[in-house]
Amino acid sequence: MTRDSFAFCGAELAAVYVLARDGEELHLTEITGDRSVLYGLPAILAVASHSPAAEAFRSGTPLWLNPEELAAYVESDPHHFTGQIKRGAGRSPAKISVGALPLQHGAKERGCLIVAGEVPDGFNADRRALLELYADQVAAGLESVAARVAGRTTTTTARPPLGRTLMPHQGGAFILELGTGSMEAHAHVLGLLGIPPEQFDGRVETLLACAAPDDIPALMAVVEPNRESATTQQMAFRIRRPNGELRWLGLRCRVETDSGGTPARVLGVVADAAYLRPSADEVSAVQRLSAKLAGASTIRDVSQVVAASLREPLKASRVAVAELESDRLVVTILDPPEPDAWPGVWRSEWRSEWPDASTHDLPTLQGALREGHVSLWPPGAELEPGLAGIGPGGLAVLPLPAEGRMVGVCLVGWDEEHRFGPEERSLLTATAGLVGQALTRAHALNAGHELARMLQRSLLPRKLPELPGGEAVARYLPATVGLAVGGDWYDVIPLGDGHVALIIGDVQGHSAAAASIMGQIRTAVRAYAVEGHPPDVVVARANLLLVGMETDLFATCLYVDLDMEEGIARFVRAGHLPPVVRHPDGSTEELAVEGGPPLGVLADTEFPMTEAGLIPGTLLAMMTDGLVESAQLHVDEGMGRVRDVLRSADPAETGRVADELLSGASHRDDDVALLLLRYDGTRIRPMRTHWTVWRLPNAVLHARRFTARTLRSWGVVAELDVALLVVSELVTNAIAHTQGEVRLDLTLSADRLRIAVNDGSPRTPVKPATVNWEATGGRGLLIVEATTASWGSVPLSGGKQVWAELPLAPRERLAKGP
Repeated sequence: MTRDSFAFCGAELAAVYVLARDGEELHLTEITGDRSVLYGLPAILAVASHSPAAEAFRSGTPLWLNPEELAAYVESDPHHFTGQIKRGAGRSPAKISVGALPLQHGAKERGCLIVAGEVPDGFNADRRALLELYADQVAAGLESVAARVAGRTTTTTARPPLGRTLMPHQGGAFILELGTGSMEAHAHVLGLLGIPPEQFDGRVETLLACAAPDDIPALMAVVEPNRESATTQQMAFRIRRPNGELRWLGLRCRVETDSGGTPARVLGVVADAAYLRPSADEVSAVQRLSAKLAGASTIRDVSQVVAASLREPLKASRVAVAELESDRLVVTILDPPEPDAWPGVWRSEWRSEWPDASTHDLPTLQGALREGHVSLWPPGAELEPGLAGIGPGGLAVLPLPAEGRMVGVCLVGWDEEHRFGPEERSLLTATAGLVGQALTRAHALNAGHELARMLQRSLLPRKLPELPGGEAVARYLPATVGLAVGGDWYDVIPLGDGHVALIIGDVQGHSAAAASIMGQIRTAVRAYAVEGHPPDVVVARANLLLVGMETDLFATCLYVDLDMEEGIARFVRAGHLPPVVRHPDGSTEELAVEGGPPLGVLADTEFPMTEAGLIPGTLLAMMTDGLVESAQLHVDEGMGRVRDVLRSADPAETGRVADELLSGASHRDDDVALLLLRYDGTRIRPMRTHWTVWRLPNAVLHARRFTARTLRSWGVVAELDVALLVVSELVTNAIAHTQGEVRLDLTLSADRLRIAVNDGSPRTPVKPATVNWEATGGRGLLIVEATTASWGSVPLSGGKQVWAELPLAPRERLAKGP
């Protein structure tokens, strides 16, 4: 340093004393400026000594001495260095003022800064504030040096490495009047920015024009109305000099407010942040990250590298990487992966490995992406819950730029209080650029794969509908082996009359073609179901559609039509895995659902239908084979694991049950789709029973007696005669025109009685067009039609079911069976 290199707010000399490791002494580490102001500064001071440096260090508060106070201090200890004022060099001792400022980082005192200059009236309030801010800059440099040399020095004092200095080089001050925008700036500030003093117009906009665009929002945030003026604010920012050089500067400032609390003035110091120049370790860390990202060929690989490179080194609690697709953020990784670790907006649609969220629900994040600037939010910042819950102790939002646009965002959050240092901001900024380029490169390397995955995501339902009397949740996970995608799909379709259709299926193969066919089949099944066709007809028509596509691919499917009020489920299975049921008592079973061939194999085929009753508290699980079968797992073992998980699960937490079922599917060579339904039933629990009708001469009589006893126990009296008439006609037709077992089912719901007779004949009963008075039969279906609200026939497991419904007057009943 030359003797003229330091001139700051009246101070012409500055000296740094650093606490020795024994904590008993202060060692003179650096001195700069005009040494003719003071001379004979001792190299070592005892902390307990009578000196401005030691006294300020002990008290932790600045000590200011004007010439008169300095003279009194000298008289109290004439042998101390403050009395050794240079004489005979054109300096008047009566004009020298001294300041001693403790160098503090957090609650830890590290040393003391001595400043001195020819200031006859002493340092005024503005000069004192600016010199205190300058001391904060020195303390930051001292802390950075101490961290870098820790454990690598044998000296007792943390001296700066060769070529480094604790003093902020060319430190300068400024005072900004916010009301007018006028700024008084020290010549050293202008020199740092590369602005000749004669060209400075005194406007703050001129200085902001030198700052890097990414850092301007952070600079403007300094004067936000909600900032606390009593707190010293600090940050590092970058400027672009006229010669193109990019330089880091350090800023310390205080904001003074008027009587109404509105920011009025800003007092600040700016210095060359030499301590922000990357160390060898920091450069090595960036190089390692760059090398790892260069070897990442997929979006998944890039995301995993980012999470591993940031979370542990930064001691972060959470790291998320998401791609920007239109106005939605498609998450590629959440670390930790547990849903409970993330706010609700991120797990509300936790249906797959790609949970997503709308940017409209996260305005702060939307603004950061629009502006493209790294945003660092301190603990307790006022953010929307979706962001505040990620980093209550501090949050970093890193927009990921590439090719002039934002391709995604990286979020780093801390639970414990986290203060962002300038070096950390530099690391995060560099990381954002590397990750953005890596994401773009991964897309370019495998554009076809990403297109297929995007197609697959777009073809699956974004969210499942809310169901009266139950809850449905779904999960989808792509294969982790290979880059091609499969055709697994699921859907939940609300139908009329309290019915809902649940479908899960799998198109053969792993390709974009499989995903495309999956979308067509899912759309067709939805259309057929909404039209009101019974389950077997829906599946049969989907089969004809796939056959007509003239593709080599086939598909499996499991379709369920569930009456949410009565709990009656009709299953049709086309080459798919059977469903697994968890009963309210905790027992589990694979439902014996009769199956047909896969879709797309045979045009002329039938798909039998199987009926089962669900009672409230039942959990129904439908899955594709990727969950239960692999090269290392036999399908029987996989189905057994599903039953074990369901047996020990709490059906009230349906989403958690789904997550537990997927917990063992980390290494997948096939896609996985899972659809769970918890059946709760309606407010009044349906009551149902059945009776096997033996083929005896008085079979109808026994069926009527069973019906009468049951309906009386259920409190159905007014409609009893009509119900017995319908039972007589349906049972008589089944015995007279079919072979095999006949079963009578009775179901009482809130407002109707359903009577159904199952038999072994697939032939649909036909209502006669005309019946003359002399005929001895043929009136049965006419009587049923005349006395009931509705009736019909559906094929069922190789036979059929003929049913009729009687409306009932609303009534309160006990929610229990007979």
